[in-house]
Amino acid sequence: MLGVHFAITTEQERSLLAADDDGDKVREFLEDIEESWDDDASKVDTDKAWDAIHRCLTDGTLDPDGGVYPLSHAVLGGRHLDDDYYVVYVSAAEVRDVAEALRTVDRTWLRCRFDAVDYHDYDGAQDDEDFEYTWRNFVDVQAFYDRAAAAERAVIFTAT
Repeated sequence: MLGVHFAITTEQERSLLAADDDGDKVREFLEDIEESWDDDASKVDTDKAWDAIHRCLTDGTLDPDGGVYPLSHAVLGGRHLDDDYYVVYVSAAEVRDVAEALRTVDRTWLRCRFDAVDYHDYDGAQDDEDFEYTWRNFVDVQAFYDRAAAAERAVIFTAT
């Protein structure tokens, strides 16, 4: 699954939350956003690195409830809006908290967490090259959350 974070406008946020009880409407909303998105500063693609990033920032698993807020909300934590795909909503107030927490994460800390992930539960190579891939994508997520927080935007993470 490929992961993408979007910093959505207040209008988009209202539309998304209005569709919350209807998976078809949520997926239609996402399709519209993905097709029309033209603001690269308000989007970050994490390819498959979102998996390792979430594990490193939480309890080493893909459990959306794993780990401690606010780091747990950087990828899979937050309000889940679809039963078939990861569509995770993080409010603008939570985005500020996540951005602040992500600023405290450095390369050494992330590497230590990366090395602690259970090999049996993680599909990545978990070698130096995999860590570098994870680190580069993490830095992009870190910068993305800073921009989203400065713009006072909510964030949605999708993985399909």
